[in-house]
Parts: sequence; C-alpha cells; structure tokens
Amino acid sequence: MEAPAQTDYSFPNQSSVYNGKVRDVYGIGEDLLIMVASDRISAFDVILPKGIPGKGAMLNLIAGKFLEATSDICPNWLMATPAANVAVGHRCEPFMVEMVIRGYLTGHAWREYKSGQRVLCGVSMPDGMKEHDRFPEPIITPATKAEEGHDEDISREDILAQGIVPAAHYLKMEEYTRALFQRGTEMADEKGLILVDTKYEFGLKDGAVMLMDEIHTPDSSRYFYSDGYEERQANGEVQKQLSKEFVREWLIENGFQGKEGQSVPEMTPDRVEMIASRYRELYEKITGEAFDRSAESLSKEEIENRTAEYLKTL
Repeated sequence: MEAPAQTDYSFPNQSSVYNGKVRDVYGIGEDLLIMVASDRISAFDVILPKGIPGKGAMLNLIAGKFLEATSDICPNWLMATPAANVAVGHRCEPFMVEMVIRGYLTGHAWREYKSGQRVLCGVSMPDGMKEHDRFPEPIITPATKAEEGHDEDISREDILAQGIVPAAHYLKMEEYTRALFQRGTEMADEKGLILVDTKYEFGLKDGAVMLMDEIHTPDSSRYFYSDGYEERQANGEVQKQLSKEFVREWLIENGFQGKEGQSVPEMTPDRVEMIASRYRELYEKITGEAFDRSAESLSKEEIENRTAEYLKTL
C-alpha cells in the first residue's frame, strides 16, 4: 500500500489548514489544533517524492510517549492521540526560536568546530575535542525558525537584545530545555541508547510557556547506541547512530544534497520498504514496543471518525 503524500481531512469546526514538510496542521476553532503526521519524508529541506508507510504514525506515537513522560517537567500542548498519526492539542502562540541542545560534539557543532570555531551561538566549546566526544555539560545552541530556507544560529544575547523572546520566557525555555534533555537522556539510557542532541519548540498559552510539537523522535533528535560507544570513540571509529541519517547518507551517495540542478534518486518499492523497515527498527528500539502495523491501513474515514468522536468529548 503506497503511503499518501498529502492528507485531506475534514474535521468538525475546522477553521484552517497548514501543510508543513511532514505535518499537516488543522485549526479547530480558536483554541485547538489537530496535527496529522503524514508519511511524507524530507531531507535537505526537500520533500522526497514517495511517502514511507507507517512513518507518520510511528513519529506521532513516539512524540506522544515522550510528551506524556515529561508532562511533570513542563506543560505541553498535547491533549490526546485519537488515531496513531493524529494528535489533538492546545493552540499556542509560537516563539520564533528553536531550542537546540547538544550533549555531544556531533553534526553541525562538529562542522563548526572542525572549521576552527570554538564559540557556537555564544557558547564556548573546549579545545582538544574529537568528533562525537561528550561535552562537559550539554550546551544550548538556539536557532531562529525560518519561514522559508534554513534556520540560522543565534545566541541567547542576540535573542534578548532583539526582543525575539521576552527575557523571563526565554530563561524558562532554557530551564525546561535542560530538564527535558536530562529526562530524555535517562529514558534513552534505559533502552541502551545515548540521546546525542535534540530540539524543542515552545509557545505561549494563557501567559505560560508551553512545550509544542514533537519531542525525542528520530526526526528531531540524534541517538547513538550506548554499547560500544567508548570503544568506537577510543579507536576513532564511526559511531552507530539511530536517526534518519541513513536516508541523508543514501541521498548523498547518489549525488543529492538538495542543491539546484540535483535530482532525487529513484525511490523504488524496495528502497521505500527498506526505509520503512528502518523506521520500524527505530520505533521499536526507542519505545521498547512492537509497532502495530494496522496503523498503516487506517482509512481516511476511520481517522476522521475517531478524531471527531474525541472532539465531541471536549
């Protein structure tokens, strides 16, 4: 069954629709949002031509699990998950900053470090580190949320000086970010994983800072396997990762990095199934539960009906 590229639902009291790269967001009246995690997959800010069966459900269920497990740390937007790929929650006024937190010198931080930089988003990084080394303590490296194109690094000082986020709210976001990352690290450790880095998005609801969107999913976070991490690091070997990095690596190997004039390589049925099987592996490792593949075959009518029945309870 081919994964649909676009969702087209109709919910009671629907007031707006926004199609993101992966999620479609339906406004319900003035106070609620329905976020549908589609099976679309993106890389290098490009939506790939074929969806991945079950991917939306898997990411939505992972996010729901972590939002529930961290609700004692800070309030979050989620109210219910009436279908595997559907989340219903509070509409917030988003802050235009993503809170990126890094426990390890990996990815963008490593690329900056390798080029000679020792300050990232106003935060100092120690000399003498190797790729994938652990920071003495996690660092917060915020990014502006771009409407189009790439997000840009920004320091705490510039966020406050430019008035992008009021100081009291920003300090609360930092406090929540560190506490959420600590909880995520502990939960990952229980599954034999290392939470390397991740990002959180926050908004304002009734004057309070609230956690929004997904958290600790393989699309928003990077994980390493704990077993063998120290040995691989000591020997200068590549770390075993649990993220969608394997999709980016396949694209790069086939000459695609989202640049002008480049074409996405053919996504054969075998390639789509390989990516889907890797996402199931990610899901099952992170949650410790088998993925119920019946979620892949829910019809549009079933999803609309389940969501409408939940909305009636409010």
